[in-house]
Amino acid sequence: MNTLAQTRPDPPRGPAEPVFTDEDFACIARIAQREFGLSLPSAKKDLVQSRLMRRLRALGCADFAAYCARVDGPDGAEERAELVSALTTNVTHFFREAHHFRLLEEICLTPHLPALRAGRRLRLWSAGCSAGPEPYSMAMTVLAALPDAPRLNLRILATDIDPAILDRARSATYGSDEIRAIPEPLRRAHLEPAGPDRHRIVAGTAGRVHFAALNLMADWPLRGPFDAIFCRNVAIYFDKPTQERLWQRLARLLRPGGLLCIGHSERLHGPATGLVTSAGITAYRRNDPAHPLGERTDR
Repeated sequence: MNTLAQTRPDPPRGPAEPVFTDEDFACIARIAQREFGLSLPSAKKDLVQSRLMRRLRALGCADFAAYCARVDGPDGAEERAELVSALTTNVTHFFREAHHFRLLEEICLTPHLPALRAGRRLRLWSAGCSAGPEPYSMAMTVLAALPDAPRLNLRILATDIDPAILDRARSATYGSDEIRAIPEPLRRAHLEPAGPDRHRIVAGTAGRVHFAALNLMADWPLRGPFDAIFCRNVAIYFDKPTQERLWQRLARLLRPGGLLCIGHSERLHGPATGLVTSAGITAYRRNDPAHPLGERTDR
């Protein structure tokens, strides 16, 4: 036996982490549901604790009760934005679920090329755009189908609840590993060098996308109609009633024949199912209200 090991002092310990009580978790879950529609089941308690510890340290909060008081107080709007950023995951990449972009081309672009070249409006919405690969993929898809159109009546709206991630999206700059899914012809047409191992979406493409902060649980300053709405891997954070309300609101903003794409693990349910018809895997088209049996029109 090594007697030195018996007398060696214990290594110094850092300060103990604050206890995250059931009451603390219930408070966070209540705020997340009220403000953002997020559903936090008790099974996520440890995950919530680990993600919020950074915020406690940044703010100098002694415990979670103090943090709850701060985030739920009258001056807590800024911290509530930090809260939702900590609780949600911004995982996305270019041309994710590529079949949706093929449908965008086949449904919203190819049948209407003459009209679009003549100035017909095209309105697309990326709801929950994260760091920007989704709306920029939309822009590349449109411009690949219409390379001869010098001036398109095109607007791509990209919204997210997280101001920090929107700032990154607006920078339009990505690492080499982030652009791997972009087909090589589109890389050549829409990317330019931006430093070592960095690439920027060219201005003519990036300028087609307009970013804005939007809480999907709040009022929407949007009138539509949209030709396509991508709201993918957003509703997974919501409970079923909140999902149903969201699907219905989105469907009602589509033009007849317009395209709604949702995430691969999401399923449309509730009143929205009477407004749309399946168009493929996790993709739907808006029914023409003039035809109650669901016949579609591509006007």
